[in-house]
Amino acid sequence: MKIEVPARANQPLGMSPATFLRDYWQKQPLLVRGAFPGFSSPVAPDDLAGLACEESALSRIVVETPVRARAQGRGGDTPARSRWELRTGPFDEAEFAKLPKTHWTLLVQDVDKWDAEVAALLDAFAFLPRWRIDDVMISYAEDGGSVGAHVDQYDVFLLQGLGRRRWQISTDPAAPTAFRDDVELKLLAEFTPTHEWTLEPGDMLYLPPGVPHHGVALGACMTYSIGMRAPSQSDLLGDFVDHLIETLPEEARYADDDLAPANGDGEIDEAAIARVVRAMPWLRIGDDGAGGPKHAGRVDRERETGGCSGSVSASSLRTWFGKFITRYRAAQIAAPPPRRLGDAAFRRAIAGGARVLRNPWSRCAWMREGRGARLFVAGEAYPCSLALARALGGDRAPTLDGTTDPRDLALLRTLVDAGHFVLARAPRKGGRP
Repeated sequence: MKIEVPARANQPLGMSPATFLRDYWQKQPLLVRGAFPGFSSPVAPDDLAGLACEESALSRIVVETPVRARAQGRGGDTPARSRWELRTGPFDEAEFAKLPKTHWTLLVQDVDKWDAEVAALLDAFAFLPRWRIDDVMISYAEDGGSVGAHVDQYDVFLLQGLGRRRWQISTDPAAPTAFRDDVELKLLAEFTPTHEWTLEPGDMLYLPPGVPHHGVALGACMTYSIGMRAPSQSDLLGDFVDHLIETLPEEARYADDDLAPANGDGEIDEAAIARVVRAMPWLRIGDDGAGGPKHAGRVDRERETGGCSGSVSASSLRTWFGKFITRYRAAQIAAPPPRRLGDAAFRRAIAGGARVLRNPWSRCAWMREGRGARLFVAGEAYPCSLALARALGGDRAPTLDGTTDPRDLALLRTLVDAGHFVLARAPRKGGRP
């Protein structure tokens, strides 16, 4: 498919809406030259700055400080990573006078709610469900202004409104998406463009979710971003659960009228997980090899996504329940010991038969996982051996002098350092510990 097309009369997308939705929507980028011919920005830069000073407007300023590093051994200069600063509004008018001459961007969301002419732009997108459109965000940038190379997780139409902007995108399906860890913004650590264009007023670039892109102002410019609503699965689930909670009666609870005698080692067995499933009948549980109901055809996808194919994986459910049931309902939490036991002293204590005492505020439980186990302590999950899970999950104060597994010893060290367990000396013969 072509990635650049000219607009046609009465077709701002250069094609019919049906063709665009079939071939481009959420599939691949498209640059439309002259999508809005003769476009004149309905909002002036000063008006946008004034809106950014309003208490109820959502606005940001992104300032880039280009940094140059001395090339070793050559005496020349080579580009280095820029420094970035994010400021949030509302802003004072005097703040704009203090901004640098170049390399800054002002962004204001929901301008369509404030300006009727901006709202009228949405008529050109009537082929999309109105509830799917989020807002029109307008950005004003001085020369070199940018928000850095990044990835959006929603569809966006980028309409050039004033001046020129250079856009670079990457259509490489293997393009790296890791973020820089030294800036507040979610900027890509690496970005290698596959396409580059300069957009003039009226040109429009469509980007589906997940396409790395980078826009830089070539002189003062304004860009209108028509963004789509694309709630994350976590947002959908969180809001649905809140809604569901309002409808559930207090007496609807986890029940175990078929309970068999426990063996006292703290295991969450398969019968308990089955009861959890019965207590949440609105969930569809997939099978990932960890037990639970089977849903053929979804197994591999669920292993990768934890249930994003439409059902919750059995493994995800088990891990969640183990964390949930060991998270104490009270506010008290374990605190690290005032002095950390040295590694040598720790090894001597274990070899000498020290008892392992659990903090009373730290709940423990465990589940079988293959030939090993997953230990749950105060809402966290840890892989370990079956023997260690049984020892720490029970009510007794075991000794672990026979423990030699490096992974188990490292986990015990972690739990002791966190204050969930303490090591007590083994009792002397005929005396106190």
